[in-house]
Amino acid sequence: MKKQDPNKSRTKNRAVGSRGDASGGSDPLASLAGGEDIGDGQPRFNGLITREREPLNLEYPFSSLSGIITPNSQFFIRTHFPIPRLNRDEWRLKCRGHVEREVGFDCDELRNLPSRKVVATIECAGNSRIFLTPKAEGVLWELGGVGTAEWTGVSLSTILKRAGIKDGAVEVILQGADEGELTEEPKTPGKIHFARSLPLEKACQEEVILAYQMNGEELAPAHGFPLRAIVPGWYGMASVKWLDSIEVTDRPFHGYWQTAEYASWSRHAGEPVSSPLGEIQVKSQIARPMLGERVASGIPYRVFGAAWSDGADIVKVEVSTDGGRNWEEATLLGDALPFTWRLWEFHWPPNSPGTYTMMSRATDSMDRQQPREHNPNKKAYLINHTLPLEVEVVRKASA
Repeated sequence: MKKQDPNKSRTKNRAVGSRGDASGGSDPLASLAGGEDIGDGQPRFNGLITREREPLNLEYPFSSLSGIITPNSQFFIRTHFPIPRLNRDEWRLKCRGHVEREVGFDCDELRNLPSRKVVATIECAGNSRIFLTPKAEGVLWELGGVGTAEWTGVSLSTILKRAGIKDGAVEVILQGADEGELTEEPKTPGKIHFARSLPLEKACQEEVILAYQMNGEELAPAHGFPLRAIVPGWYGMASVKWLDSIEVTDRPFHGYWQTAEYASWSRHAGEPVSSPLGEIQVKSQIARPMLGERVASGIPYRVFGAAWSDGADIVKVEVSTDGGRNWEEATLLGDALPFTWRLWEFHWPPNSPGTYTMMSRATDSMDRQQPREHNPNKKAYLINHTLPLEVEVVRKASA
């Protein structure tokens, strides 16, 4: 398996923004992303892997996984347009549409509402795209388009209750302040905002929150300051950042990010139908050993990773060292938490030198197991098949 250069920029769309363009200085993206300018025109992002600089897309080095919570400085960054520069004192959230009354909140008013903390794993819908064959279009994430944080905010349902939902409402559209134009196929019809909708039933679940803090700190601009949605159990495109508009609608939303992008094929009466992406698929990943790592023979090795699903508990993780012919059960670590990845370990005795193809697969409490192959109907999304990891075992050096 060919390993991609982590510092090359790859995407199928070039975004042109009109708001929040970073310009001037050595690199203003450093402060926007919570990084530090090191004085030579290159920001330091605490070890994050650069997948794209314009717009900014940075990957978590999954091999550094050590605990449930991903530090803010290591959490992956996904953007589609330039990061908007928003003024806390001028920003305001609006809720309108198929409601009894339009309501609005500034930052202080939101913080005076009852707050809620939610620990949730957020995965980019294109995470692991680098492993698809033939090479897929889009940002080529490896394993690190995923992370877990404790989010603090107000339940979306609290805002919806203040507005009063009218009968016949079916969806809630979340729109961010980020905007721009994609100039390659599928092109956008001019400049657009990033916007996604949730079914009303999902939007009203208490764990769906509008977050203003991440791991106890105010959101950094790259993570959605001053407010972002957190939709546990759904892929990251639903957790809209830089949120400034909520619209309740009495008809399905067919926006660009709901149809042209972040959609996959399903079947209706035998015919292909485009459906917007939603729930996270059951998945496990190996953090260590890393791709291409050399392991000494005769020394037990702790294989370590994480597994997650759409909110169902992970009940089993298995590991294969022979390309999926034989599987052994790993040990699950800690307690199961809803909407949060489960860490696991497997003690492997690499007794003989050679090249081993290692894989992991997870099963959740709904008896859903990772598939062996990627479903092409999912296009370049929902990549949850068992990923092969080649590891070389070498003879232990003599003392």
